[in-house]
Amino acid sequence: MTLTRRAALAAAATLAAPALVRAQGPALKIGMITTLSGPGGYLGQDIRDAFALAIESGAFGAAKIDLVVEDDGLKPAQAKQIANRFIKTDGIKLFTGVVFSNILEAVAPDILEEGGLYVSPNAGPSSLAGKNCHRNYFVVSWQNDSLHESAGQNATALGYKKMYLLAPNYPAGKDAITGFKRFFKGEIVGEGYTRLDQTDYAPEMAQIRAANPEAVFQFHPGGLGIAFLRQYQQAGLVGKIPMVLAAPSLDATTLAAVGDIALGMDVTSHWNTDLDTAANKAFVAGFMKKFNRVPTYYASQGYDTALAMAAGLKGGASVEAIRGALLKADFSSVRGKFRFGANQHPVQDWYGLRVERAPDGKLALVTKGKILSDHGDAYAAQCKI
Repeated sequence: MTLTRRAALAAAATLAAPALVRAQGPALKIGMITTLSGPGGYLGQDIRDAFALAIESGAFGAAKIDLVVEDDGLKPAQAKQIANRFIKTDGIKLFTGVVFSNILEAVAPDILEEGGLYVSPNAGPSSLAGKNCHRNYFVVSWQNDSLHESAGQNATALGYKKMYLLAPNYPAGKDAITGFKRFFKGEIVGEGYTRLDQTDYAPEMAQIRAANPEAVFQFHPGGLGIAFLRQYQQAGLVGKIPMVLAAPSLDATTLAAVGDIALGMDVTSHWNTDLDTAANKAFVAGFMKKFNRVPTYYASQGYDTALAMAAGLKGGASVEAIRGALLKADFSSVRGKFRFGANQHPVQDWYGLRVERAPDGKLALVTKGKILSDHGDAYAAQCKI
């Protein structure tokens, strides 16, 4: 079922409103196409909620914003229909929200061909990062490969020599395997691809056991990751074969769902709740107060995307003017240092995290140190904007 949420959210006048969205004029519509149902539903929910929180917190100043949200149901055809309706019927020019790369590959071309501007809060497929980059296409989260390059670097730093790799068989999954391999210096003793709708991982557990690696790298976001970790325990592999993960495979929601299964697991991310910046402290406190849950990486990206788009809107009324201002990345990212590279994807730091038990007895993702500094992606040099 398609979920539609139209929220005209006006904030206090802390910034001068651009001509496109004068405080006394009509609200500016931002189209958010995201996944709100199924195993990956909470990813889109966190992006949506954090974006709305940024609006309510005054990120857009006096500008009135109409955030138009619809559920793509993790179906590319459905996402395309929503995008075309937003463009043709609602006259929307500014877009965000997509979680999964196969959805983004379906909707981004339509948006860009119609002169719209898309700012990604999550998906960053390699297919749109290199020679097929576009002036009106930005990614605030990561380029898919770089996310998993950080895990490959971490596995190397942790001293693992033999790894088994698993990811879903879709664009981001293929980018995950490619990115991990690019930075891991040891031997790959086995790899495989799962389905995006898979619920039973018994064959994969048997393959891991037979390969007998020193550690496993697996990329399964949202509910897929929860199911995978639970079955990893049921297969008797927890405590025997460690995991080295990237952010999507173990976030705050995943951790709350699986509990002690995750204790001691190593994760890499560009952001964590414990990063010591004023912007991050304010975001985490505000999100927890508003929604009574710990924000995930997806929430941090949704919030940063709103801040980036608000900075872009200070540039002027046209899409081109917004693009020019957006490119400057003149906002205080919750992750700290942030800039756009040549292909308008992030250049940022990556951190090693570990699941530990806090003094209060609860499990938490704790930042242990920096893995990569000012890290971009492998496709930027191919982009000619």
